[in-house]
Amino acid sequence: MRNRTPDPMDLRSRRVRLIVIAVAALFMIRLFDVQVIEAPAINKISVAAREVNQTIQAIRGTIYDSSGKVLAKTVMKYDVNAAPNRVAPVKHTTGGVATEIPVDQVAAQLAGILGVTQADVLAKISGTGAYVNLQKGVSIDAYEQIKALDIPWIWGDPVPSRVYPSGAVAGSLLGFLTSDGTAMGGIESMMNSCLAGVNGSDTYASGRDGIKIPSSVVTRVKAVNGKDVYLTINADLQYFAQQVLTQYWASLQADWATAVVIEVKTGKVLVAADAPTMDPNNPSATAVADRNERVFDSQFEPGSVIKALTAASLIDTGIGNPEMRVIAPFGWVVPGTNGYRVTDSHVHGNDKLTLTGVLRDSSNTGIMQLGQKVPFQTRYNYLTAFGAGKKTAVSFPGESSGLVLPAEQWDQVKKYVSMFGQGFSVTPIQSAMMYQTIANMGVRLQPKLIDGCADVGSKPQDAPIAAGTRVIAATSARTTIDMLEKVVEQGGIGRHAAVPGYRVGGKTGTAQIIDPATGRYGYLHAISFIGMAPAEDPQYVVAVTAFKSRTQSTSLGVTPIFKSIMQQVLRTFRVPPSTTKSANIATEWK
Repeated sequence: MRNRTPDPMDLRSRRVRLIVIAVAALFMIRLFDVQVIEAPAINKISVAAREVNQTIQAIRGTIYDSSGKVLAKTVMKYDVNAAPNRVAPVKHTTGGVATEIPVDQVAAQLAGILGVTQADVLAKISGTGAYVNLQKGVSIDAYEQIKALDIPWIWGDPVPSRVYPSGAVAGSLLGFLTSDGTAMGGIESMMNSCLAGVNGSDTYASGRDGIKIPSSVVTRVKAVNGKDVYLTINADLQYFAQQVLTQYWASLQADWATAVVIEVKTGKVLVAADAPTMDPNNPSATAVADRNERVFDSQFEPGSVIKALTAASLIDTGIGNPEMRVIAPFGWVVPGTNGYRVTDSHVHGNDKLTLTGVLRDSSNTGIMQLGQKVPFQTRYNYLTAFGAGKKTAVSFPGESSGLVLPAEQWDQVKKYVSMFGQGFSVTPIQSAMMYQTIANMGVRLQPKLIDGCADVGSKPQDAPIAAGTRVIAATSARTTIDMLEKVVEQGGIGRHAAVPGYRVGGKTGTAQIIDPATGRYGYLHAISFIGMAPAEDPQYVVAVTAFKSRTQSTSLGVTPIFKSIMQQVLRTFRVPPSTTKSANIATEWK
């Protein structure tokens, strides 16, 4: 039997079949690898490619005044956007009936809500781009109307917007937010950890066209909204004080002016007013320097308002009394200074004054002669105990400590002129709290600006008033107040601060200002008046300062401001008029 020779065609067919089987086997192995072995990794990559993350903005807390009036709040607005490359008629199915809205009609609907023309909308959505902004800062009501149209190629980006309903009222005190939400100065910065919330997020899958896949799983991390801040500020008083202050600031042609109102027995800051100030809704309209809260960050030599502290140190040490006598000349040479001569503000002869008369006439020569009876180190200790040279516990952003050099750095001149407020500097809040100490029977409290931070809808509980620091004895404080009453009753300038129906104690201050160009005192002044009422039981301190007044060089420029604000404070809190008379203290002797 002969062997059969294989058919070449048959061999070729076998080879083809083997190749096909091998290729099919390779495909099957690869398919198994993709669908089983590599499936989790591929699926993860695919999901990630389709995954869209959207930030959910947290709502910043509200800032309230002491009565619950809103000073700052956040409203949510939206930037409405479109994807021109996906623009198409909008298809809806209602009750099983499909409808299609033409692009022209959709544009007309959008235009009506946005308050623009149909042509404006059509111009923006024409083209092949993936993004165009139709309008920024759309209100939530308008955005809800747009969402109801269910247009797949329209979406909104939420943008929290900070608004200040009272405009410039307490503007510098509040601070503001930048366009990216950064807190800039004031309460916004100081209380940012309370006010700021934590953003959340939405995560969902989208198709190739970027539209959310209806059946996709949404992962939501809820936003945590910020808490609310309650201030001690009384918005109505703040508004009144700013109006009065701004009027006189303009007429004085001063660089700036401040007014502070303190509740004596609590240290609460009821008013912290500046002129000029800013509207935090539009901070760029105000010069950078005028956006700061000068009540806390501006410092100046206080001048004669400090004579009240010098007098208090004489009384408290037992060295002096309200009727101790001095002959006060127009000029007096400071001992041990090789002829350094100090004068009073007006020319006069040798006046025979008591300590009370020295305060009434604001005599520099008189206060130095009497004040020197208290050792310098003791006077220095009183000055710092009253709060000079130290920031307050408020820790306001940018707050200044003023400038009080260590005692060992004071030369002979400074040791004397400091008795009438030269040679060191204070801030408006410091000077106000010095008088709060006297008005509070010698106990210095820390100013209180924040009533608390609380969850939305829950006002913080009233915290107990922190224990104060006794600076002078209660009897010494009472005597000092009695002397300050004579300034308002009899003083040439002080009497302009009198409030009809009430006993008022206070002190004028006219401080020279050093000219940086010469290093010497120039012709401009910081003029002040600080006082308390009712003097028989002081409830409120009002401190007013105008810096570099150009039309008035004495405290006569600010006593009307003090009077107007104090009257309004007493009226607001319904303080009964005084029914007693001031102490009978001699101001002169023969």
